[in-house]
Amino acid sequence: MSHKIKLTMNYTVVDVRTHAEYMGGHVADSINIPLNEIPNRMNEIKALKQPILLCCASGNRSGQATMFLKAQGIECENGGSWLDVNYQLAH
Repeated sequence: MSHKIKLTMNYTVVDVRTHAEYMGGHVADSINIPLNEIPNRMNEIKALKQPILLCCASGNRSGQATMFLKAQGIECENGGSWLDVNYQLAH
């Protein structure tokens, strides 16, 4: 499934991959909050400028994060792969 989010809005990009994956390459100015840390970092997430665009390697982990955060009242979207998000931001 391809995630085609129109990046006309000013999203805060959150990458939910592990720190090691993030260090291997990421969207410029993105914030790294690994999926397993999200529940413990809700105050930090709530303080971010919304809407939030979540990304990971394939869209699976960011999809899980999107469902969790929407249930908490956070305005967010699943951007899918960080490479797709990076491409869309560059064009």
